[in-house]
Amino acid sequence: MSITEPGRRFLTKLTVISTLGGLLFGYDTGVISGALLYMNDDLGLSAVGEATVVSALLFPGAALGALVGGRLSDMLGRKRTLLVCAILFLVGALGCALAPNVEAMVLARIVLGLGVGAAAVTCPLYLAEMAPAERRGRMVTINELMIVTGQMLAFAINAALDAVIDDPHVWRYMLAVATIPAVALFIGMFALPDSPRWYAANGRPDEARRVLTLSRPPAEAADEYAIIAEHAARDRAEDKGAAIRDLRAFPWMRRLLWIGCGLAVVQQATGINTVNYYAPTILEQSGLGVSASLISTIAVGVTSVVMTIVGIILLGFISRRRMLITGFIGVATSQAALALVFLLPESTFRSYVILAAMMAFVAFVQCFIGTCVWLLRSEIFPLAIRGFAMGIAVFVLWTTNAGISFLFPILNTALGSTGTFGLFVLVNVISIVFVYRFVPETKGRSLEELEDQFRAPSASTFAEPGRALR
Repeated sequence: MSITEPGRRFLTKLTVISTLGGLLFGYDTGVISGALLYMNDDLGLSAVGEATVVSALLFPGAALGALVGGRLSDMLGRKRTLLVCAILFLVGALGCALAPNVEAMVLARIVLGLGVGAAAVTCPLYLAEMAPAERRGRMVTINELMIVTGQMLAFAINAALDAVIDDPHVWRYMLAVATIPAVALFIGMFALPDSPRWYAANGRPDEARRVLTLSRPPAEAADEYAIIAEHAARDRAEDKGAAIRDLRAFPWMRRLLWIGCGLAVVQQATGINTVNYYAPTILEQSGLGVSASLISTIAVGVTSVVMTIVGIILLGFISRRRMLITGFIGVATSQAALALVFLLPESTFRSYVILAAMMAFVAFVQCFIGTCVWLLRSEIFPLAIRGFAMGIAVFVLWTTNAGISFLFPILNTALGSTGTFGLFVLVNVISIVFVYRFVPETKGRSLEELEDQFRAPSASTFAEPGRALR
């Protein structure tokens, strides 16, 4: 499809504004690591208080936000839900920056988590529904790039503020910085429409047509609208609209929901957040000093950003399934190397080999898995349950994230680093089998074409990779 220059500009504006939610997602999950260094003394945090402050954003915050965000995006629309997310980000950031005690900080972190969870559901859905089929992969995965960029910015801004501001309350400035992109997201969303799929599903055909013409030539916009309208009418004729009722009535929808939840589990089961949350600890235990460990962690953050960009480029040429299988093989291999390296005698050389293995691990996750899983979840669900199902899948993601993050230090103490990473190897081998057996191929098809494929009565549409899945 040939996109006009005005259409290209519109898609660029839409992507930049809406993915500010992903940037806030990354910043708010990354900034706490530096802020804690000062916050501990200022608020008198105990070990339990510190763990509560960190985890409150993940659970119940982000997990509950994913459930609520999915339903809101179906009821209010993608645009208005992102406006709600912007308000949550703003209120949460101000609450964290001004918190007078631990209780207020935990409450503010939960509010931030609600925004993170709802944005994690809504941003990919909005981009997927706005994008032309051939651009959908790269547009949706820009959100993943913004997440890892937000995390890297958090590390950099923490270091810069620490160097510039000689004040034990500098952590408040670190947390307050998040208000800037929150305001930008809120203002920017007023300049964008809702998605044509949501307009069509809610009986607003003229607006659906108008939005399509903003990024497609008139003839192609008319053809795409006809397909969208046909599917919306079919959903209404089948009395769809109550997501739980639809899941009970249509087995093919339940299969897709299980696949979406499975993708959430295997994404987190890579163990990526053991590196995101515990990299300095792992490196310090390997023999590096505290300062060297913190500096080395920046290399891991840069690897995340660079390899996410590489992954976005590769999605234009490589199928989703091949990307995932390659990624899990690479993850299992790098984790096996990591497990073996911990058996070497302690030395500076051993520490840097561990860092190299961690960077390889992060590279495979961000390049081949992180970008692809967020994209697949935004593509596979039918319109009638899209927001609700995405919310359930992201809820599973956040609860799995919280569980693994909680268990990692316990396992590391009980099994040692070699045993722990060896266990992750086994888990990722199981993930390869799951992807090969159940995950469908979605590259190059419109969302409506995918829905027609998935509703086919043959179970082979889901289980056999040799036919409909390629």
